[in-house]
Amino acid sequence: MRAIHGVGAVAAGVVVAVVLSGCGSDEGKPVVGLSPSAAPSTEVAEPEELEEPTPEPVYPVGPEGEIDELADEKGWVVDDLYESASGFVQDICDSLPTSGAGGASRPQWLAESGQLEGDGAAVLTVGVPKLCPEWSKAVKQAVAGKYERWFGDGTYVVSSKPPTAEEAEAGVVTIPPGTYRAKGRMEDCYWERTSKGGEIIDNQFATSAQSITVTIAPSDGQFTAERCEVWKPVK
Repeated sequence: MRAIHGVGAVAAGVVVAVVLSGCGSDEGKPVVGLSPSAAPSTEVAEPEELEEPTPEPVYPVGPEGEIDELADEKGWVVDDLYESASGFVQDICDSLPTSGAGGASRPQWLAESGQLEGDGAAVLTVGVPKLCPEWSKAVKQAVAGKYERWFGDGTYVVSSKPPTAEEAEAGVVTIPPGTYRAKGRMEDCYWERTSKGGEIIDNQFATSAQSITVTIAPSDGQFTAERCEVWKPVK
């Protein structure tokens, strides 16, 4: 019995030694299932910057605000000289009463001075009836291209067609054949009609006159007027 107990004690000691040996073999090795990348991050995400919403435009109450709001909706653009579409319209309203002083009818001035270029025609078509309705007809005629042309002092090429781009750049201005009348107080008014070759067909020098009528023929080359009133077509 004593011998048997001795063997058992030895066996138990061997088992303990084996177990302890197995535990010691894992010292210094990483734990299975964990990796360096699994370590928790210490970085803090920066909050995203939120863009502030663009405030909605505020339009004044009245026709000016209506014009500006519609211009923004349509994307109409006016010259940088004006702060708003209604400002452009108001300037035209102020200019129309005296626009014929340089020898042009009001729709002629609108069309030939570049006021209808770009979005100008659209803005004036909507805006003039709101701010100065008395000039609505002039705007319609200018936009349609059907208006009466007046002529001041100068030399004009006789033609029923407007000048080409090249001619206009060279300063050529045309006058359609027809009968024209200048009315007003005129002193030392001179006019002449010439042929296409430059010969004088007819001319007149008026030291004092209140009304002068001239008929320009389709075969004429040029018409010249100096120190006269505005020449308007005789209807």
